Amino acid sequence: MAFGSVEAAGTLAISGEKEVGDASKPHPLSPFRFNSPLVQVFLIGLVCFCCPGMFNALSGMGGGGQVDHEAANNANTALYTTFAIFGLLGGGIYNILGPRLTLFAGCSTYILYAGSFLYYNHYSHQTFVIISGAILGIGAGLLWAGQGAIMTSYPPVTRKGTYISIFWSIFNLGGVIGGLIPFVLNYHRTQAASVNDGTYIAFMCFMSAGTVLSLAILPPSQIVRDDGSRATAVIYSSVSTEGIEILKLFANWKMLLIIPAAWGSNFFYSYQFNNVNGILFSLRTKGLNNVFYWGAQMIGSLSIGYLLDFSFRSRRKRGLVGISVVAVLGTGIWAGGLANQLRYTDGKWPNKLDFKDSGSSFAGPFVLYFSYGLLDAMFQSLCYWVIGSLADDSETLSRYSGFYKGVQSAGAAVAWQVDEHKAPLMSQLIVNWALTSISYPLLAVVVLLAVKDVKDVKDDESAARGEYVEGKVPER
Repeated sequence: MAFGSVEAAGTLAISGEKEVGDASKPHPLSPFRFNSPLVQVFLIGLVCFCCPGMFNALSGMGGGGQVDHEAANNANTALYTTFAIFGLLGGGIYNILGPRLTLFAGCSTYILYAGSFLYYNHYSHQTFVIISGAILGIGAGLLWAGQGAIMTSYPPVTRKGTYISIFWSIFNLGGVIGGLIPFVLNYHRTQAASVNDGTYIAFMCFMSAGTVLSLAILPPSQIVRDDGSRATAVIYSSVSTEGIEILKLFANWKMLLIIPAAWGSNFFYSYQFNNVNGILFSLRTKGLNNVFYWGAQMIGSLSIGYLLDFSFRSRRKRGLVGISVVAVLGTGIWAGGLANQLRYTDGKWPNKLDFKDSGSSFAGPFVLYFSYGLLDAMFQSLCYWVIGSLADDSETLSRYSGFYKGVQSAGAAVAWQVDEHKAPLMSQLIVNWALTSISYPLLAVVVLLAVKDVKDVKDDESAARGEYVEGKVPER
C-alpha cells in the first residue's frame, strides 16, 4: 500500500467511514508502513544508535578514551549542566519546532564533541573539549526530549513497554558497535594509553549518519497506528504557552516523585565508567567490556519491556511487579559492587585486568560491569514506562520526558564533578545505591495513584469525546 493510501485509510478509520466493500470495520494496517509507530520508533532508535549510542561508547572507556580523565570530567560537567537546562526546555522546543528541526539540531552537536577529542589527542588543550561539551548538552537536551515524546506517545497504550524496549535495544546496539571500534583499533596496545585518532574519526562518521537520518522522522500528526487511529493531534505551541506549562511541572506531584529516579539514573555513570571500567581494566579490555555493557542493556530492556506489557492484565499490577523485580535485582547488583569496591578503597589497581592475560581474576569484575549495564537499562526503561503511562499525547509527554532528562542531567553534572574532586569511591558507590533504592517506593506511589488500567484510559477518552460508555454518563 502506498504511503498516501495509508494516510487515507487512517483518515477513514478516524472519521468512522468505511471503504467500499467493507462490511464491518477497517482492516488493521501494516505495522511496517513508513508512518507506523513501529517504523518511526525504529528510526529514532537508529538515530540514537548513531549519536548518543556512540557517545556512550566513547564515555564508557573512561575519560573519553584518554589516560588523564580531567578533560573528559570537566567536559561532562559542562555537558550535563547545559543538558539540565535544555533537557527541561527541550519538550517545549519540540512542541514549537516539531521533531525534524529539533532532532537535527540536537544530533549535529555530537559530531563536534567527538571531534574535540580528536583535537585533544594532538594539542591537549581542554578549552575546546569543554566548550564542545557545553554545546553537546544543548543538543542532547533537544534530542532526548524529542526521543522521549516519540517513544512514549507514538505506540498504542497497551504496547508502550514493548516499544520502549525496541528503542532501547537499537539504541544500545550503538554502544555495542561503538565498543568494538576502540577494541579493534587498539587491540595490540595493552599498555595504558589514549585511544588513537581512527577511533574518534569512526565515531564522527556514525554521528554524521545519525544526523542525516533524523530528517526521516515524521511529525506526530502523520503517525497512524495499526488500528487506524492517529497517535496524537498536535497543534504546535507558542513560547509563552510552553514556558507556563514547563513551570507547572515543578508543582506536579507526579513529576516531583519521579525526581529521585531521574537524578539517580545517570548519576552512576561517572563511577561505573571511570572507577570500575576505567581503573580496573587494560585499554583494549575497556572496549570489550563496553560491548557487553551495552549488550546487557539490550537484554535488560527487552526483559523489562515484556514484563511491563504482558505479565498481568492490569497495567497497574504490571508496573508494581516491574518495580519490585528491578528493586530486587538492583539491590543484589549494588551489593556485588560493594564487595568489589572493598578490594580497592584507595582507588588504586596497579595490575590492569586483561581479558586474555588475567585468567579467572578477570571474571568477577567483568560480570559486575555487565550487570551494571543490565540494571541501567531496566531502571531507565521502567522510568520511561511510568512516564509514558501518565498520558498519551505527544505534547504532554514531551514536557514530562524533558523534565525527566533535565533532572537526570543535573544529577549527572554533579556526579562528574564529584569524581573530578576525587570523592572516595566507597562514598560514590553508597550514594548511587541509595539514590536508586529511594526511587523504587516513590515510583510505586506514582503507579498506584496515577497509572490507570487500559480500560479506564479508553473510557476516559470516549467520555471526553462525548461517547456513551457503559455504566458512565458522558459529560456535556
